[in-house]
Amino acid sequence: MGVRLSIEGSESVKLMETSITGIKFGADIPHDSNARSTDLGSTVLIEGKILAAVNGEAADDTSKIAKWSLIPAEKSDCYRKVRIDVVSASQIVRQITIPNAFVVGYEEDFTDETDAGTFRLLIKQKKDKMAGLKFEGGFSGE
Repeated sequence: MGVRLSIEGSESVKLMETSITGIKFGADIPHDSNARSTDLGSTVLIEGKILAAVNGEAADDTSKIAKWSLIPAEKSDCYRKVRIDVVSASQIVRQITIPNAFVVGYEEDFTDETDAGTFRLLIKQKKDKMAGLKFEGGFSGE
């Protein structure tokens, strides 16, 4: 199973299956609610490898993600369209589209134990735009 990540904004970001190692999707509702709340949110945690450019290849787009994480809330580009495709046997199992995603947290880790660094990206959908979030599946083969 692999994951592809696409981010659209002032800069396009694409990460393929070789970069993404894990993804966790979550729906956030207040824990003190006694009924289904209208205060619904959504988070996605994306983990992956930072791959070095070798043999003249272009570097991966993780540096663009790091730059996105530093854009202040006053700038409209802090919100971007994110699409995540979970692929298995050349078939999209899940496709998550987050039209107004913003970065909640971003970390990079570099150690001597691995040949590549790792990253963790935590994003959320803008709360007043939750109706635009799409969580789809059951597509036919590519």
